[in-house]
Amino acid sequence: MDVLHKILVAPFIDMAAAPDFLMQVLWEGLVSGVLYALIALGFVLIYKSSRIFNFAQGIMVVFAALTLVGLHEKGVPALLAVPLTLVVMFVLAVAIERVVLRPLVNQPDVILFMATIGITLFLIGFGEMIFGGENKVMITEQLMIPTGAYTFEPFGGFLLIEQKDLTAVVGAGILVLVLLVFLNRSKMGRAIRALGDDHQAALSVGISLSTIWVLVWFIAGIIALATGIVWGARAGVSFALEVIAFKALPVLMLGGLESVTGAIVGGLAIGVLEKLFEIYWGQPLMGGNTETWFAFVFALIILLFRPQGLFGEKIIERV
Repeated sequence: MDVLHKILVAPFIDMAAAPDFLMQVLWEGLVSGVLYALIALGFVLIYKSSRIFNFAQGIMVVFAALTLVGLHEKGVPALLAVPLTLVVMFVLAVAIERVVLRPLVNQPDVILFMATIGITLFLIGFGEMIFGGENKVMITEQLMIPTGAYTFEPFGGFLLIEQKDLTAVVGAGILVLVLLVFLNRSKMGRAIRALGDDHQAALSVGISLSTIWVLVWFIAGIIALATGIVWGARAGVSFALEVIAFKALPVLMLGGLESVTGAIVGGLAIGVLEKLFEIYWGQPLMGGNTETWFAFVFALIILLFRPQGLFGEKIIERV
């Protein structure tokens, strides 16, 4: 009974006893969830248009952030380094389409997946050769990202919201909104959706596969740069940053590989739930460090009951 009390009752008593601390935990989880959702969006866009699971999305985050910091170290003003980094990501998108993807059209999905692993290894080696392997500091002040904090006193307690986290949430929200408008309102956005719905039908009406591939990889590059800036401001920029892409995997398992909405909702859910579990269950009962595995276990439980994820379409095979 004592164990059941610690699991089922005590955490909720702690939440009710310190609502201000609960709000702080929820805020921290929301910020992490926004970043997970951004990374997952890169996976979803590429998979929707090409049926390629882009293993390289994580290293694209690192490569974009290192390019931005590297250009600034070479004397390029920060506000000019951002568009130049976008140019680099566009060139990378074109190179991936021309050199890697185009020769592999109509190859089995596993071949295309292995190709993205090859892209990952290439970018790691190429990036280390150009930028070195040491940790770098994100140029937050030069990009005019505020580094102060707001303090509030809800419920007679104390709530701290860092300005860079608030900027990250607002910026991510604007980026997602622009992306949704682009996908639903623009001609190219509708072409991406059509290609994701039915490859053969989309190609038969004149939609260019190569153009769409370049476009979605470039959009994934934009998302990677935004994620790299935000996460780099919190933890520095190094190749170790690549591991955050693994947190997108349970988000994709939860939201579905083809759902933009699923990526957003799944990312926010994973971020908030893993933080709540870590603080109120993980630390008291397991000694902490549950954030490294909670998302994967949670997603696995969801998949046991809904294999296509919460927002994925159920596949019906006729025999």
